[in-house]
Amino acid sequence: MEWAARALFLFLANGKTAGNVDTNALSQRFSDIVAELGLEVLGMEFGPSDGQMTLRVYLDVLEAERERRKGAELPVEVAVEDCEAASREFSAYLDVEDPIPGNYVLEVSSPGIDRPLFTAEQFARVSGQEIKVLLKAPVDGRRRLKGNVVEVNGEHIVVEGEAGRFEFEHADVESARVVPDWVALGYAPQPKPTPGGKKPK
Repeated sequence: MEWAARALFLFLANGKTAGNVDTNALSQRFSDIVAELGLEVLGMEFGPSDGQMTLRVYLDVLEAERERRKGAELPVEVAVEDCEAASREFSAYLDVEDPIPGNYVLEVSSPGIDRPLFTAEQFARVSGQEIKVLLKAPVDGRRRLKGNVVEVNGEHIVVEGEAGRFEFEHADVESARVVPDWVALGYAPQPKPTPGGKKPK
């Protein structure tokens, strides 16, 4: 096995099991491993990439660690140093336990601004934000949905957008990610006000 710490900004499918690799169980084990570093694992994917098998792991910073970093005036998001530290821990575990057969590359990543959503709880965390969802089977004739998360009740998710209101279970989700608000992030100009929106002098 090879490993690499990379500050990637990729979107990955929400795979429950990849081949004979239980990514949910491994994700939980990895979260336990990096908890002492103030990190958690959002999710992972195991599959072919660039001609080789790759295990990609997405990290986030735990809320308590965010507060600690904020108080110390440190960056609160996942840094390259976090990826490197987590990679060392994951690599040691994989070398000893050997839960994945064959040769593969380990990549550890920050979630990026278009963060993937792997669990219903993660959908709840972005309540009110716009997301894109690919379903395993159509709901009301659609597999691809785009809209704001308006409700998460257990595993039941409700998304509402221009195309309407859609309800589905998390088990029906093939993949999902947040749609970045480029204006709020400062990467796009503020929209010009419409004539009707101008304040009278």
